[in-house]
Amino acid sequence: MAVMVGLRMAVDPDRFMAVVASKGEEMKAISEQGRSKGAVHHMFLAGDGEVMVADEWDSVESFQAFWEEMGPRIGPIMAEAEVAGEPQPTFWRPLDTPDRF
Repeated sequence: MAVMVGLRMAVDPDRFMAVVASKGEEMKAISEQGRSKGAVHHMFLAGDGEVMVADEWDSVESFQAFWEEMGPRIGPIMAEAEVAGEPQPTFWRPLDTPDRF
């Protein structure tokens, strides 16, 4: 069953995007690993003083296996962007409601 995964990061979005600009190839490689491990959709969203990862995965277990494997590559990127603290994932399961599209 599909699961939505959110990770909120306390970080200046402009600082985050500056790091992204310099780490594009590394981030593409990490994204490809995610796809091979069960990621369906992935994006970053900017808010006031924070950036959020919004993903859809085929299962919680797939995400957790990816995170364990790729954490050593993701961590230095987040550190360079000056993310405060370690993001904790939140999981949501879709509800089958009549208005879903």
